[in-house]
Amino acid sequence: MIHRTGHGAGTIGRTAGRPGAAALSAVAVLALAVTTAGCKAQPANGSPAASSSPPKASAPATDDAKPGATASPSPAPSPSSSSPTASPKPDPQGKTLMATGSQGKQVRELQARLRQIGHFNRTPTGYYGTATVAAVQSFQGKRGLDRTGKTDTLTWQKLLAMTRKPTAAELNPPATRPAARLDKRCLTGRVLCISKNSRSLSWVINGQVVSTMDVRFGSQYTPTREGTFSVYWKSRHHVSTIYHTAMPYAMFFSGGQAVHYSADFAARGYSGASHGCVNVRDEGKIAALFDQVRTGDKVVVYW
Repeated sequence: MIHRTGHGAGTIGRTAGRPGAAALSAVAVLALAVTTAGCKAQPANGSPAASSSPPKASAPATDDAKPGATASPSPAPSPSSSSPTASPKPDPQGKTLMATGSQGKQVRELQARLRQIGHFNRTPTGYYGTATVAAVQSFQGKRGLDRTGKTDTLTWQKLLAMTRKPTAAELNPPATRPAARLDKRCLTGRVLCISKNSRSLSWVINGQVVSTMDVRFGSQYTPTREGTFSVYWKSRHHVSTIYHTAMPYAMFFSGGQAVHYSADFAARGYSGASHGCVNVRDEGKIAALFDQVRTGDKVVVYW
């Protein structure tokens, strides 16, 4: 079966000629739709103009969300045979441990520790973007260090001395929004019950809430559709070929609209919006949800 994953329901034009040619044309259009599915984060009040152009592959990361593409590094200049080779001076602040583009558990710990002392006011994402650079520069300035924005040995040692080991809740903050009262359509079977009013998603099995997580939706120009749907396709490592942005743990339920993890939501919260998808900001929770949800499970989006 060919899945339709475009952002809106397109209209397949009639192909002149023999019926066989029309059928082949329709199949080609549907196949093209499958390869171009995806959502991209946009401002909460984003306009159609803001969402019409995909990001350039060479654009730098502008937040702690993972960039969709990375620019090719410039080739290093060839050393001159006539110039003596100078030995590089050691960095007085030590070896660079983390910097722009780094990702993983240590980056998440860095962000959580910086948050403990008021230098990082966002949810830890595990990705070293511009927000983390600014937070590290702020910390370095307060401690009399060079404001490089890189986490070197001396910066890390001073941060460790001033903070405590982050708790699991600090590293992966739980959902803070209360779960909504379940819609009656969510009371039977296996359901992704999604409330726009409370901005929450509840995973419900036979009327019992298994887990709840924060979500955000599309802007007024690209709204998330409401109604009863079903999960028709799962893609763990999905990447939008329209916007070249990652959509991990994607569970498609209506055209190109899917429930998926959003690093941008984790970093910026509700100051942004999707292009119609249901964004989840807790990666651990949606990873567990992805493993439990089956193709064919019900999705209910309501107010």
